[in-house]
Amino acid sequence: MPARPKSRAAAALSVPLLATALVAVPAPASAAAYSVRELSFGVRVGPGGDRPCTVVADLYRPDTATGGKRAPAVLTTNGFGGSKDDLAGTAKAFAERGYVVLAYSGLGAGGSGCRITLDHPDHDGAAARQLVDFLAGTRAAADGTRLDAVRLDAAGDPRVGMIGGSYGGGAQFAAAGVDPRIDALVPIDTWNDLRYSLAPNNELTAAGERTAEPGATKLLWGLGFFALGAVRGVEGAGTDPSRLAGCPNFPTALCAAVAESLVHGVPRPASLDYLRAASVASYMPRIKAPVLLVQGQNDTLFNLQEAAATYRALDAQGTPVKMIWHSGGHSGENAPGDIDLEKPAANYVGRRALAWFDRHLKGLPADTGPRFAYFRPWARYEGNAAPAYSSAAPEPVRFYLSGRDRLVSAKSKVTAGRASYRNPLGFWPTSFSELSLLQGALDGVPPGDAPGTFAGWTSPPLARSTDVVGSPTLSVRLSSPAAERGQRRGVDGRLVLFAKLYDVAPDGSATLAHRLVSPVRVRDVREPLKVRLPGIVHRFAAGHRLRVVIASSDLSYLGNRTVMPVTVHTDPDRPGVLTVPVA
Repeated sequence: MPARPKSRAAAALSVPLLATALVAVPAPASAAAYSVRELSFGVRVGPGGDRPCTVVADLYRPDTATGGKRAPAVLTTNGFGGSKDDLAGTAKAFAERGYVVLAYSGLGAGGSGCRITLDHPDHDGAAARQLVDFLAGTRAAADGTRLDAVRLDAAGDPRVGMIGGSYGGGAQFAAAGVDPRIDALVPIDTWNDLRYSLAPNNELTAAGERTAEPGATKLLWGLGFFALGAVRGVEGAGTDPSRLAGCPNFPTALCAAVAESLVHGVPRPASLDYLRAASVASYMPRIKAPVLLVQGQNDTLFNLQEAAATYRALDAQGTPVKMIWHSGGHSGENAPGDIDLEKPAANYVGRRALAWFDRHLKGLPADTGPRFAYFRPWARYEGNAAPAYSSAAPEPVRFYLSGRDRLVSAKSKVTAGRASYRNPLGFWPTSFSELSLLQGALDGVPPGDAPGTFAGWTSPPLARSTDVVGSPTLSVRLSSPAAERGQRRGVDGRLVLFAKLYDVAPDGSATLAHRLVSPVRVRDVREPLKVRLPGIVHRFAAGHRLRVVIASSDLSYLGNRTVMPVTVHTDPDRPGVLTVPVA
């Protein structure tokens, strides 16, 4: 969601085994010359379309795009709290390839008015739709400027695609959800459902689907964004002071969500309903434009599970979709040659995006690449990261919980046992994974869990390297009289736990892939529990061991509010099971 610096940017999916090669993108004969003009637009947003707002934008118009020789258009907007200026490099790159580009500041930041509404389609979607009118030539900018240079599919229907990351990815879905004229999307590092993003619950239903119940609130990410949004409101108060009335620069529901999380641990239903409405998961059937979905492996804000959920839903309804799991994300740097939209022809994701637009906007017979591709951090290459990508489909491999602390490869090796833990300090955390927006200050501090506050099961050393691609699952049986009593009070009293998968080296040091954990708010501690662990692309080297852990807390989340001792049970007839997708 935040504006990202230039260098940053599913359960296992059943996909065909396809070789990943460098996507061929025809190079332009020469970079097109272009002009840049700053514009502003008066738009009306809201459920009734009665809230006036100002949107500021920069128009990048190639000299070759004229009324007699029209060109496709690209619409792009910024990450959370950023501005149109963050997109200058991307806009320049696409303008040089002959696209008319309109880069704009989203509502509530970067010089645009009104409040931040988390890319709600009634607000951010409506604003983008009116910018598409400008590209179609049917609407003028505030100074009277009209555009006659964009290729039309029909009168009032421009040929236009959208590209951008994080908050600028969510804006694409919001726009396409209200405007069927949009022809192609390239959303990067964005969300499927903000309820899950900000209060994730990774408990799976009996059908293997993610539960809709609220989980554990991401304390640090949530507070960080709330503070940044409020600051942007103060900065823009000179032109729109109404943004600071009541909830500063946000709708009332978002202030309520923050307060409710601090008091109860999770937002109340009305606040969750708003988050849902601002998410593509709530209006997925309206997304018809072809989607190239790009998601980062190193991302504790919007994880790979979010992209996998969007991919599965789009694919199931017949919307053309392909997905890339790239190296970086909100929580870490991109690998060299992986993704850089300011020089798209020189890197893997950039070439895939160019090919996507060449096919769907220019109508060229471009190869848009495999349906699903993922970056392998262990692969060696030089220059473009294409050789580090694979599309090999993973297959499930099972391990079984045995005794108190062992992970075995066969059910016949399981011995009965119980492992117990507790959160002795109540709501004070005793486990550390990461610090979200503040992680840069503690990059050298490894994740860890205080003794007695977690249960863990460790495999023997691996005989050969094991490449995990996707989301492992963990099935366990719990008992906790304290949790049984708590869950009778409702959602607030339910047991919260944090599942994760460590890579243990021969020297005993443990690595948590990209510092990812899976929070769970257990619906009923008396029933068998199935958890989706973090989606990862990680090589467990030969000689290393897998260690699956259930922890009682995590520093970055709001967890249990009272002490809840927990026991995990396993036996040969009903063992706990760790299922790992291995490529």
